[in-house]
Amino acid sequence: MAEGFTLLLLSGMLLCGLLLHSASRHGARLDKASKRPNFLIILADDIGWGDLAANQAGARANNTPHLDLMAEQGIRLTDFHSPASTCSPSRASILTGRYGLRNGVTHNFAVGSVAGLPLSEVTLPQLLQKAGYYTAMIGKWHLGHHGPYGPTNRGFDYYLGVPYSNDMGCTDTPGYDLPRCLPCGSGAQVSRLKRSVHGGCYSKVGLPLLENSSIVEQPLDLWTLTQQYKSTATRIIHNARERGQPYLLYIALAHMHVPLAPPHPPDAPPPAGRPDDDRVYAASLREMDSLVGAVKSASDAADRDNTLIWFTGDNGPWEQKCQYAGSVGPFKGKWQTSRGGGSAKRTTWEGGHRVPTVAYWPGRIPANTTSSALLSGMDIFLTLLSLAGLDPPSDRRYDGIDATDVLLQGQQTGHEFLFHPNSGAAGKFGDLQAVRAGKHKAFYITGAATACGGGSGRQQLHDPPLIFDLEQDQAEETPLETRTPEYQEALERIARGREGLLWDIATDQSVSTADYTTDQSAAPCCDPRHTACRCHMLG
Repeated sequence: MAEGFTLLLLSGMLLCGLLLHSASRHGARLDKASKRPNFLIILADDIGWGDLAANQAGARANNTPHLDLMAEQGIRLTDFHSPASTCSPSRASILTGRYGLRNGVTHNFAVGSVAGLPLSEVTLPQLLQKAGYYTAMIGKWHLGHHGPYGPTNRGFDYYLGVPYSNDMGCTDTPGYDLPRCLPCGSGAQVSRLKRSVHGGCYSKVGLPLLENSSIVEQPLDLWTLTQQYKSTATRIIHNARERGQPYLLYIALAHMHVPLAPPHPPDAPPPAGRPDDDRVYAASLREMDSLVGAVKSASDAADRDNTLIWFTGDNGPWEQKCQYAGSVGPFKGKWQTSRGGGSAKRTTWEGGHRVPTVAYWPGRIPANTTSSALLSGMDIFLTLLSLAGLDPPSDRRYDGIDATDVLLQGQQTGHEFLFHPNSGAAGKFGDLQAVRAGKHKAFYITGAATACGGGSGRQQLHDPPLIFDLEQDQAEETPLETRTPEYQEALERIARGREGLLWDIATDQSVSTADYTTDQSAAPCCDPRHTACRCHMLG
């Protein structure tokens, strides 16, 4: 009897794994003979679902008019999730279409990281580049900057940006943060690889701006970065049109990641022209939105009907930053917050990974539409390959799906199961202990990130798991009673899906392992003879 049950369970898990992977193959493909489309992917750092005014009817302030217009002219994806609730794992999964347990990236890389996204992983830009696309990236990379791990060695023809987060290096005129960032050269004498003693930004190594693999400015000027990104993106789009070459332009914006550097009058040096403290985040959001609007205008002028623009976020708001953090909207994680701590970035509560998402493609994506299909940033990988008429490498397994039919045909069906990896608030990094299936979401472990004010809740294991009905309880406040038929049916389905995926990963021969070793010599440093590695090579 026991042996028969074991065989039945293994068969069910194997079948579930096969179903998961067959799902990733679905979706309408464009005719390979047709003109290949351009792809413009915009990833916003630490942005909240509620920061997009279009997501909140009757919002008092509209800080995203350009994104709202894009949503009106395209599709708003209301149940779209970042692949993880922190920076590096989310970005790795977007570029590979695979969970961190497969691609090896389960937590963030550091200033002194000697490695990055494993070289065994195949990235989206590598595949598009091989197919004749011009590939460029602007903004935050955070997947390894040392040696072969930088963007131009992972499939991008051109790169301009910051190799990691804004707070992982000092600047001469710091932006807003909590606690406040110190200028370069101030504060206690610490190693280049450690944060300053006050717990905020790194204070000894300057935040570098890289062009391709060279440092062109260190420390960079946060206050001029938006204009540099805007002009570079416009030039890339224009040049691609002149060449008649399809392009992938990946723009990773850190406007919402502290320290914030909102716009100021050009004739007033910061901080003299900066907004009041309680309006800083709104001003930064508007600045980010204006960049999106400028890039969209350049794209429309160049090749409007043949360009897909896809905007999304890498994770939810950084709640412990208080007035410098965004809005989770109705996804407040009240079960957790009532027990202490935050429920946004670094957690598996909805506020940590449900992100504002808009896609726009005139003539292909029906205007002013909304989809509640359950989707993930991992889906970008297979969807773009499908739209380009390309097949993914067959020597590895994928966790994303092809969402072409959702974008172009109005299909409302996405993932059958979606897993949210532990991202620092509880449990082992990368473990899949929060599971979504339809309207139900299960937690096998809960834990809180640091809240505004410093509180944090304790880690709790749940057996049986907590299960919430997200249609009736967006705030994740009251779990279902375990004795009800609804709970039992949801548990059976979720347990089957979870065991199937874990079995699939355990038998996957393409799993990679990231090297998280650090060494001071790996920190980007233009001139170690100078304080903060200072240099300036911009023309």
